[in-house]
Amino acid sequence: MRQGRITWLSPADPPESFPAVATALTEPDGLLAAGGDLAPERLLAAYARGIFPWFEEGQPILWWSPDPRCVLWPDKLHLSRRLKQQLRNSTAELRINTAFDEVIRACAGKRRSQQGTWITDEMASAYQRMHREGWAHSVEIWDDGALAGGLYGLCIGRVFFGESMFSAQPNTSKMALLGLTRHMRSTGLELLDCQVPSPHLFTLGAEFMPRAEFSAFLDTACDPPDPHDAWPAEPVPVSNLFIA
Repeated sequence: MRQGRITWLSPADPPESFPAVATALTEPDGLLAAGGDLAPERLLAAYARGIFPWFEEGQPILWWSPDPRCVLWPDKLHLSRRLKQQLRNSTAELRINTAFDEVIRACAGKRRSQQGTWITDEMASAYQRMHREGWAHSVEIWDDGALAGGLYGLCIGRVFFGESMFSAQPNTSKMALLGLTRHMRSTGLELLDCQVPSPHLFTLGAEFMPRAEFSAFLDTACDPPDPHDAWPAEPVPVSNLFIA
C-alpha cells in the first residue's frame, strides 16, 4: 500500500504539470495531486491523462486517478427487460445540449441532498465554461415539456468522460445513458469513462480497466484532443432508441 505525500500544484504551473498517474496513492485510492485551478487548459490536460478533479466545499482542488478505472464500452450497455418495456411505451424525447446549465444544477442538487457537495459552484462554473467552448455536453430526457433526467461530461477525441447524472422520473438517467451510447456507437466514440465505480453502474454493463491499460488507451484515443462536434441538434423520441 503506497501512502505518502502528494504533489501540490500552483495556478501558475503549466497545465500539464501533473505527476505520473502511477504515483497516485492507494489510500485513498487514486489521490494524485492538489491545488492548481480549473482552467480549461488544465482540465483538458488532466482528462487526457486519466485524471479528474473531485473535492468538496472547503477543500483544495483534489486530482484523482484511481486504479482500476470504471469504464463502459458503448456496445456493452445492459438494459433490463423492465426498462426495455418502458422505452417502447415512452412519450419522452432525447435532446442534446439544450439545457446544460439545468442538468448540472440538477446533478448538484441531487448530490447536496445526499450530503455530498462535490459539484461546487466552482466546479459548475468550470464545466459551464467547458460547455461554451465545445468540450462539455449534456444528454437530456424531456417529458411533457419538462427536464426529467440527464447526464453531462466532457468529450475529448474518441472518449466521453462522464461526470454525473440525475433522474427526476424513474429510469430517466438510464434513458440518457442509452441515448449517449447510441450516439457514441454511431459517431465513433469508443469508450465512456465512469470514473468512480458503483453497483448501479455495474448492473448497466460497466467494468474495471487497469489504470495502466486505461492510460495507454487515452494516449491514442485523445490524440489529437479535438472537441467532438457531431452532436445531433434535433430531438429524438426515446422509443426510437430501443433496438430489440
